[in-house]
Parts: sequence; structure tokens; C-alpha cells
Amino acid sequence: MSDQILIRPLTAQDHDAWRRLWTDYLNFYETTVSEEVYETSFARLLSGDAGEYKGLVAVVDGRIVGLAHYLFHRFMWTVEDTCYLMDLFTAPELRGKGVARALINAVHVSAKASGIKMTYWNTQDNNYKGRMLYDQVAVKVPFVTYEKTD
Repeated sequence: MSDQILIRPLTAQDHDAWRRLWTDYLNFYETTVSEEVYETSFARLLSGDAGEYKGLVAVVDGRIVGLAHYLFHRFMWTVEDTCYLMDLFTAPELRGKGVARALINAVHVSAKASGIKMTYWNTQDNNYKGRMLYDQVAVKVPFVTYEKTD
């Protein structure tokens, strides 16, 4: 592996590589989505609409090895918007090589360029390897996430 990690916006030509990585990400979190969700999500990532998710990919040696999906949205505690990093994934064989760190930094740089001061994300409590990185690049806050589906 070269030491060069290129972070760039997701493009339509990235569909197959993105799909493989996002499938691996979903598998990591023990979930699946329908074909409709795959296609809708990819289209949303490419839409360029202000209120839609954006996508970045990490490229090493010409191969897409990581992804990040993020969203700028209103935040009631400040005048500025905030940035939510929804999905972050690195190909397993490249973990610990700086790919996830580079993606997090690129998302935050994008947020700051848009006047946004804060980027935040969630992870599972048992994602120990990921949390080792997150503890280095951000501050853990004392909030707990709840979900209501019915």
C-alpha cells in the first residue's frame, strides 16, 4: 500500500465499489436494506441538493477503500448548522492505516468550509476498534441514543 490516501467526492462511476463497501458496513452492523434503499441512497448522495446527504470515498492505489456519508442540518442550540457523520467505513484490510481518520477529517473540513463548527456521529458501544480512533479525534459526549419504530 502506498502512503497516499486520496479523499474525494463520490461519483456515479463509484457505484459498484460504493455498494460493496456499504454492504460490508451494513453487515458490520448486522443489518440489510432493500434494493430500493440501495438505489435511493446512492441517488441521494449524488443529488447535490442542499438538504441531502453527501458522500466521500477514500482511494488508495486506485482502489476505493473507504466511505463516509454526512449531512448538514439545523441545530436548535446554535445559529449555525451542524454536521452529522452517518456512515463511516474502511475496508478491513486497511484498518489502522489512517483511512477512517482521513475521512473524518475531510468531512469536518467540508463542514468548516460551510461555516459549520461541529461534526458528530454515533457508533455502537461495542465498536471498540472504531472507538479507539474516535477517542483520539473527538470528544465523547454523555448522550444516549433511543429509537422508537412502532
